[in-house]
Amino acid sequence: MMTFEGLGLDARLIQATDALGYKVPTPIQEQAIPVLLSGTKDLVGLAQTGTGKTAAFSLPLLQLIKAENRFPQALIVCPTRELCMQIVSEIELFKKFMPGLHVVAVYGGASIGMQIRDLKRGVQIVVATPGRLIDLIERKAINLEQISYVVLDEADEMLNMGFQDDIEFILQNTPKRESTWLFSATMPPEIRRVSRKYMKDPMEITVGKVNTANRNIDHQFYMTAAHHRYETLKRIIDFHPGIYGIVFTRTKVDAQSIAEKLTREGYDIDALHGDLTQQQRDKVMGEFREKTLQLLIATDVAARGIDVVGITHVINYELPDDVEIYTHRSGRTGRAGLTGICLSIIHSRETGKLKQIERMVQAPFHRLEIPGGKDVCRKQFFHFMEKLLQADISHGDYATYVPMLKEKFAEVDKEEVLKRVAALEFDRFLKYYENAEDLNIRERPREFRADTPPRGRDGREPVPAARSFRDTRGREFNGKGDYLKLFVNLGTKDGFYKASFLQFILDMSDLKKEVLGRIDMKEMNSWIEVDRKSAGQMIRSLDGKNYKGRRIRMNEATGR
Repeated sequence: MMTFEGLGLDARLIQATDALGYKVPTPIQEQAIPVLLSGTKDLVGLAQTGTGKTAAFSLPLLQLIKAENRFPQALIVCPTRELCMQIVSEIELFKKFMPGLHVVAVYGGASIGMQIRDLKRGVQIVVATPGRLIDLIERKAINLEQISYVVLDEADEMLNMGFQDDIEFILQNTPKRESTWLFSATMPPEIRRVSRKYMKDPMEITVGKVNTANRNIDHQFYMTAAHHRYETLKRIIDFHPGIYGIVFTRTKVDAQSIAEKLTREGYDIDALHGDLTQQQRDKVMGEFREKTLQLLIATDVAARGIDVVGITHVINYELPDDVEIYTHRSGRTGRAGLTGICLSIIHSRETGKLKQIERMVQAPFHRLEIPGGKDVCRKQFFHFMEKLLQADISHGDYATYVPMLKEKFAEVDKEEVLKRVAALEFDRFLKYYENAEDLNIRERPREFRADTPPRGRDGREPVPAARSFRDTRGREFNGKGDYLKLFVNLGTKDGFYKASFLQFILDMSDLKKEVLGRIDMKEMNSWIEVDRKSAGQMIRSLDGKNYKGRRIRMNEATGR
C-alpha cells in the first residue's frame, strides 16, 4: 500500500499530512506527485472533482519553491472566488511545518488595494481568479516574470466560463515557467488546444475515464409532467428529511422563484445566482457551509467551484444541455470518498437527452417512483422518531420535571401521548398530503423526437401559415412555422460554447429554454431559432446591451 512518504515528499509535508489524518494518497495524488516533484515536466491531470487534486499539486509546489526568495514563484489559476479561497486554506494546512512560505489569494469582489499590499509583503505562491489577476498585471502590481510553476485548476470550468483569452494571456506573461500543470474533470477540445500550444510534451494522467461521473454517485431520475416539476421537487425534499444539497436551475429567474416559494412554505433555503452582490453571495455560502440552510437553489454559473463537504444530494430541476455541465453538477456530491446522490426531474420528451448523458458519463441512471403523500408522511414520521430516540438528555436537570410530567399525564395512557406528539409534529404534513395526487407518468409515451412536429390524420406534417408581428420598436418579423431565426453578433470568439451561450441568452431575456429551437454558433456570430411569440422579448432584452465592452446587435436573420 502506497503512503505519502513513499511518494518522495519532504518530511515536513509528511508531518502535515499525518496531522491531517491523511495516510493513503488518492489515485490522482499517487500518480501525479512523483511526476510533479521533478519540477520540469508538464502534466495534464484528468480526474473528477473531489478526488484530491488540490493536494496533488499543492504538496509538490511547497517542496519545489524556495522560502528564501520572497517573490511569486508559483501561480495557481482557478475559476471562482470560492475555489480560490479553498485552495489557499488547504495550502495553509499543508505548509504548517514550513515557516517562511507565504500564499495569497487574489480574486474579484474584494479590496484590490489590500491584495496589492499582501503581494508587496512578499509571497511565494499566488492563487488567483483570471479576471483579478489580469487586473493586477495591467496595474503592474504583480510581476510574473519569475514564475516557475503555473497550475490551471478546473481548467474546463474556466474555459466554459469564457476565460480562454485570459488564460492564454496569463501563459504568455509567464515566459520563464519551468512547467505547467493542468487539472480538469473533463477534456473538451479547447483544453487539448491549450495544452498543445503552451505545454511541451505533457504527461497525461487519467483517473477513471474522461468525462465520466464519479463512481461514488448514484444517478437517479423521476419522470413527471412538465407542469408538475415544482411539486415533484417539493415532494423529493420532503421525502429526504435529512437532505443537504444543491438544486440546479437553468436561469436565475427560476432559482429566485423556487427559493422564494420554498422559503414561504417554511424551508431553510436560499438562492445563489448572478444577480447577488459578492457580500450577499458570501452570506448565503456562509450559511450553507454552517448548515443553517438545508438547500441552495443555484444556477450553473453561480455554483461553479463550490466545494462543500457532506453534500448528500444534487437535484437537477432541469437537465443541462451539455454533458460537461452535468458532470460538474453531479460532482458537487460524492466528494473525498463519500457517497452521494444526483437526482434529475425530467418529462417524457427528455428521455433522449437523459440517455445521451447516461452514455457519456458511463454510469447507470435509475428511474424512481415519485413518492406518494403517505410515503412522505411515513418517512418524515420515522425520521422524527429517530431524532426523538437519539435526543441527548444527559445535559440539563430534566429529572426535576419528571414528577410534574407524570402527574400531568397520569390520566393519559402512553399511546395517547405518542399520538399527541405525532399530531404536533406532523399536522402540517398530514393535511398537505392527505389527498396528494400521483405525480408519476404511468403510461410509457410513444417514442418521438423533440424536434419532430406532430402529424395530421393523413400522416403528413402540417405546414403552419407564415405570420408576422411587430415588436415595441415597430419592426416587423415574419415567422415560418413556430420559430423565427434571429441573428446576434456573439460567438465562440466571445468565450461562449453552446451551453454557456444558452444560459446567457436565457438569463438576459428571462425566457425558458422551451422557446428555443436550433442554435448555430460561429466564431463571430450566432443564429438562434426562437418561438415567434417570444422573439420580440428576446430582441428587446439583448439588442443594444453590452457584453465585455461590445455592443450586442440582435435582429431577425435575413438571407440565411
